[in-house]
Order: sequence, then C-alpha cells, then structure tokens
Amino acid sequence: MPFWKFIVNQATETEPESVELRIEGDIVDDDEAWLYEWFGMPSTSPNAFKEELSQFKGKDITVWIDSYGGSVFAAAGIYNALKEHNGKITVKIDSKAMSAASVIAMAGDEVLMSPMAVMMIHNPLTTAYGNMHDLRKVADILDTIKESIVNAYALKTGRSRSKISQMMDDETWMSANVAVKEGFADGILYQDQPLDVANMSQFTFNRLAVVNSANQSIRHAVELLNKKNEQDEKERLLLELDLI
Repeated sequence: MPFWKFIVNQATETEPESVELRIEGDIVDDDEAWLYEWFGMPSTSPNAFKEELSQFKGKDITVWIDSYGGSVFAAAGIYNALKEHNGKITVKIDSKAMSAASVIAMAGDEVLMSPMAVMMIHNPLTTAYGNMHDLRKVADILDTIKESIVNAYALKTGRSRSKISQMMDDETWMSANVAVKEGFADGILYQDQPLDVANMSQFTFNRLAVVNSANQSIRHAVELLNKKNEQDEKERLLLELDLI
C-alpha cells in the first residue's frame, strides 16, 4: 500500500487540469517496500514513485506532505525525480515534514506550510555492529551522507553549509514562521497578507538546548534541596543544644 497517491483534477472551463500528490507515510528503500505492503502499512519506494510520476510529464504537480520521514536514500530518489520533472512542483506541508520527508520538500519550486505544520531536520541516523574500525567507518559514512543532505538544504535556502550543519546537529524543529524565515519554505498557507519576514517571531525547538536547560534546572533544584537539608540539619542541632 503506497503512502503516495496521485489525484488528477480534470480541467474545467475556468481551471486547467491539475495533479495532486499526497505523501502520508514512511519513505522506504525499494527492497523493503514488499514488507510494508505485506503488513498493509503505508509506504513508498523511489522506483515505483518514478514510474507513476512519468505518466504526468509536463504537468504542474502539487505535492502534499505529511510524513515522519524514513530512508534518506529513498528520499533522494524521490527528490531527484521531482527536480527532474518537466513542470512546476508546489510542495504543501499540511502537518509535518520531518527527517527524510523534509529533504523531499526541498524539491519544490515553491514550498508552502500550513500555519499548524512543523519541519524537522537532523543528522542522519543508523544502527551498527562491529569492532572499533567498523564503527569508525560507519561514522565516516554518516558524515558523507550528511554532506549530501546539506546540499539539498543549501540549494533551497541559500544558507551557509556551516549554518545548516549546526541546525542538523541541534535537531532543529521549525514552525511555519521559522521555516519561512530560514528559507526552508516560501510561504504560509491560508494567509492573504504577505509575511513580514524581517520582524517574524522565532520559534525553534533545539533538542540540545532543551536538554541543557533541563539539566540546569535539575542542578538548581538539587542545590536548593541540599541547602534546605543543610538548614534543616542546623535547626535540628540547635534544637538538640537547647534541650541539653
């Protein structure tokens, strides 16, 4: 069961024919697609996606995305297919474009987000088994994969590679406002007035910052508890002295 679905809206007297694509599930490699289909789970693989996309050559396509992401290699195949498409690609994010799904979103000639939507970018992840040489090699491979992801983000946003790399290190969650301000999106759906990007309020979720803040709060709470315990001990000793 593919997580993507093409919807063809027939032409009318006032509107030309349009094609909509909805992405609403996991992004998987071609050799894993059968497993998702077996269990009836929504998914897609790049080869099947490309085959159906080829039927709409020359047509403008609106891509709706609501996905947690998946395989970055599968996402790269879908990203490339959309970039190569001979027609305008408008990406609309109605809930979330996270991880590999955010890479697909970068293929849009125009990227629009619902005011309720979020976008998340982070470093590539994997699991590994082996000795120290194997694990170091895996880390090097992840660095290479990260560079390829940065390429897509930098091409869309115009931001420096170091800036994007830091955002990925921090696992950055962006509201629609911040995604527009940072260049990951071009606009927000359902808004008639143009956005004042320069004065737009910031709202990002930075996992490292949250962890550090939580740790600091815990340390402060422990310090207060220790001080209270010390004060209680002093009062107990004074009370004992008074009783002597």
